[in-house]
Amino acid sequence: MSQTKANQDAVLLVYSGGLDTSVCIPLMREEYGYKKVITVTVDVGQEHSDIAQAAEKASFLKTEHYTVDAKEEFVEKYCWPSVKANGDYQGYPMSTSIARPLIAAKAVEVAKRLGVNAFAHGCTGKGNDQYRIEFGIRAQMPEATIHAPVREKNMTRTWEIEYAQKNNVPIQQSLEKIWSIDENLWGRSIEGGRLEEPDFAPPEEIFQWTKSVETSDVAASILKVEFKEGVPVSINNETASPAQLVIKLNTLAGNHGVGRIDIMEDRMMGLKVRENYECPASTVILKAHKALENLVLTRDEIRFKSLVDSEWSKLAYEGLWWDPFKTNLEAFINSSQKRVTGFVSLKLYKGSVTVVGRNSPWALYSEDLASFDTTTFDQRESTGSVKNFGLQARMFAKLLEASQK
Repeated sequence: MSQTKANQDAVLLVYSGGLDTSVCIPLMREEYGYKKVITVTVDVGQEHSDIAQAAEKASFLKTEHYTVDAKEEFVEKYCWPSVKANGDYQGYPMSTSIARPLIAAKAVEVAKRLGVNAFAHGCTGKGNDQYRIEFGIRAQMPEATIHAPVREKNMTRTWEIEYAQKNNVPIQQSLEKIWSIDENLWGRSIEGGRLEEPDFAPPEEIFQWTKSVETSDVAASILKVEFKEGVPVSINNETASPAQLVIKLNTLAGNHGVGRIDIMEDRMMGLKVRENYECPASTVILKAHKALENLVLTRDEIRFKSLVDSEWSKLAYEGLWWDPFKTNLEAFINSSQKRVTGFVSLKLYKGSVTVVGRNSPWALYSEDLASFDTTTFDQRESTGSVKNFGLQARMFAKLLEASQK
């Protein structure tokens, strides 16, 4: 891309409004020499106040700021594919990882429109997001220059807070409450400070989407989720746009304390880290989706798809959204989802979500064949197959016994 001198003096910062990205603004000017800092915040379902605060901070710090509303696109083109693949990493629904490719893509769209090819981000050198963001940018704009000040200057969170205070950068963190929060419609992650200690009980103040078991609704709720070709289309017979459906379910499930996850996670760098997640809607939807798959897919489809889902989740966790292997895996996944249509009923109560019913026109279930009180299935015909079952194992046992005499 040909660049004017003015555009060569500009850098586009992928901006969340948090501590890491906020300190990058003065750093880009003072230490990287850019005359113009452009900030882009991509709305993938953060709190509205966070989006507004990011814009206010950008204005205060005198950047050229853009906000991109991508909530519907995020759910339809990123969350729904994850549902089809039962997207999960080490026991939690992936949320941050599947949002990063979209954030990178939207940042590149703005950069191309403005004629800029220099980028900056606030990812650390220890985390996963540096891979996801930089791959996403380079996949869309191979010639891009990318700066990672936090990584390149080996910053600590304490140094960043002190730098922000010295440079009049407005931040919410303090040395006492040093939480780092990432949020989108599919999940909310909280880390940092004492939360990094594996044996530290997280304080209730870090949670916003879910009630505790003690304060959650006292009466259970029965929820019905309708799927069409692998993705949710209604809740309790009420349709909504993809984003609004997830927002509604986040509230319903969060009121029952569903979706709190506290795990030790293995990052791409090989580091084990303690993570806290809130993911009410995604927890419910993935549970319902898998229940419906178990009703309509064949035994071998389920067995093989579990392997495909695992490979898909690894690629998604690493942010490799445009990897051809992912496209290949999705060819099988999407083929399997054509029959994943129907309803799943779930019970929400005191932090738990339990499947209590499922129904589909593609159900591979026959009450007549499965019931103990029918003679349609002639049990006598099983005699031969049962007699020969495990034949080689029995032959081996006989040979082993003979060899030990």
